[in-house]
Amino acid sequence: MQRIDQHYINGAFVASHGQQLADLHNPATEAVIGQVRLGDTVDAERAIAAAHAALPAQAARSVEERLALLGRFRDAMAARRDDLHAAVLAEYGAPSARSRWMVEHPVQVIDDAMKVLADFPFQRSVGQAQVHYLPVGVAGIITPWNSNAAFICAKLATALAAGCTAVVKPSELSALQTHVVMQALHAAQLPPGVANIVNGAGHDVGAALSASPQVAKISFTGSTGTGRAILRAAADSFKRVTLELGGKSPTIILDNADADSAAALAVQAGFINSGQACVAGTRILVPEARRAEFEDALARAMQAVRSGDPQDPATQVGPMVSQRQWERVQGYIRTGLGEGARLLAGGEGRPEGMQRGWFVRPTLFTDVRNDMTVAREEIFGPVLCIIGYRDEADAVAIANDSAYGLSALVIGADAQRATAVGRQIQSGRVLVNTLQHESLAPFGGMKQSGIGRESGQWGLEAFLEQQTVMAAP
Repeated sequence: MQRIDQHYINGAFVASHGQQLADLHNPATEAVIGQVRLGDTVDAERAIAAAHAALPAQAARSVEERLALLGRFRDAMAARRDDLHAAVLAEYGAPSARSRWMVEHPVQVIDDAMKVLADFPFQRSVGQAQVHYLPVGVAGIITPWNSNAAFICAKLATALAAGCTAVVKPSELSALQTHVVMQALHAAQLPPGVANIVNGAGHDVGAALSASPQVAKISFTGSTGTGRAILRAAADSFKRVTLELGGKSPTIILDNADADSAAALAVQAGFINSGQACVAGTRILVPEARRAEFEDALARAMQAVRSGDPQDPATQVGPMVSQRQWERVQGYIRTGLGEGARLLAGGEGRPEGMQRGWFVRPTLFTDVRNDMTVAREEIFGPVLCIIGYRDEADAVAIANDSAYGLSALVIGADAQRATAVGRQIQSGRVLVNTLQHESLAPFGGMKQSGIGRESGQWGLEAFLEQQTVMAAP
């Protein structure tokens, strides 16, 4: 059983001042596989002080120097693919295809940050003025458990590319993966204080980052509720804030779509990362005139979904990350039934033949109204809802009748028509007949799905301030 007692502060592994221990579980077996000692406000303040002291030198580094340190970080992460994969399987239980992506993606996002940095114009002429892009300062980075290493690497690499220093507070549920990232940072020999990581709970370490006057920016991915709390805390010191929050993403199947292929893509969109994804397409909108046909096709597509052992290549849906998350999803399934939704697949409990592990039966509801709880709230598990619509205008209205606006998918035989429908959806990202992701395009949400954008030049600009300089001729 692995015990993680240290944080990574000022270029060294440092014993935790905080003394609270948290168990780490294998979600496929429920077994305790390790423990992490959670940091407290003292640990957070030490890391913030280190980042603050390292800021002037980091801000002064040239693009070439920043590229060199990012390259070392990328290579160190690449060298630890096997270690990271073992950690992902042990403490998260992602199916094999997803877990391999979770290992490769951290390397890719560092590469992406380097590509953007290499071409970014940090000085621009506007008429007779010069506009300079300056690092915002110390960045507080708070990441979730559903793709821990990738979130750390993406946000941290972008902050370093901008010339910022950073303190990362990752999810305490992902301490094994975080430890691999710490080891990579140490092996990369980055300058002390440039990148710091403190394991800890949000109400201690996260709150300290949000409140500290020495932290100029918060970049957070997680729940909308926590995002609200961060926004309130950041207001006192006017922190710059990027929030990538929850979603209740619509999948609109148009009336000209092929039923079987549309159903297969819609179910795949809904079960991304075992349903534990903010972009998961959990509201499936179908035309009333073909509702029965699409219900049958979606039910057949559900029958092909396998929930089970993450190491089995046939598995598409792995366990929920924790017992708390499993109970949350079970509660939503009960709520859906209580509100009158009709089951086409799945339901409460574990999949057939499973006695342990936090596995959920992949579930599909129909006869769902858009005002039902299961259509309004983010479930964060493999639970999908079918909602009927009359015509395109009604489909768009239902899609937009949500507090969220992170991602959307439109499926139809005519790509031009489907794109025109997609352009009417209030969502930061709209996919048409595909689940492909462009990693250099801006990513983020409208409404309560967040503030600001990440990725590409837009993500880099979020860690920069503009300074206009006008000199007399």
